[in-house]
Amino acid sequence: MNKKTIIHKAMQKDADDHGYFLCPDKELLNSLLDGLVVNTERYGYGSCPCRMSSGMKQYDVDIICPCEYRDADVNEFGACYCGLFVNKEVHDTPSKLAPIPERRPIEIQDIAMAATQKNSKTKQPNKSKTQSSTSSESLKVWRCTVCGYLCARGMPPPICPICKAKSERFKEFSRV
Repeated sequence: MNKKTIIHKAMQKDADDHGYFLCPDKELLNSLLDGLVVNTERYGYGSCPCRMSSGMKQYDVDIICPCEYRDADVNEFGACYCGLFVNKEVHDTPSKLAPIPERRPIEIQDIAMAATQKNSKTKQPNKSKTQSSTSSESLKVWRCTVCGYLCARGMPPPICPICKAKSERFKEFSRV
């Protein structure tokens, strides 16, 4: 059984156990599952594919899928932040899947990103950029030009998990 199937089964079991459904949009669902596979391989844990992860579990524990914000998001908005978990109403009427505001406190995001920057500065300078496609040095940050969503990956996502814009609406984001 491949990693994506294992993660899909685990997310389905979690959804069933908590009275949720998985994303009714198959293309978005597959993109989210692919993101979880990439993050699991990259970091050793399945951080939310729709958020910037620090790569250090102690800073990302709140965004390991299913994240600690999921229940509040599904209860209030019908879906979690990335849309992986939805309630019955959204499942039955996928057009109700809409952008969800970020609940993760900015202070936690800032701490995680500061730790990431500090950690990347202490890495060996002679590391080849061609070693791995999941290397943090080879990842680009992409910004959705429609809603402003940011993600770090080799290529832009096929669909924005927030506003559902297509990949061509993403532009590379400069971190200056």
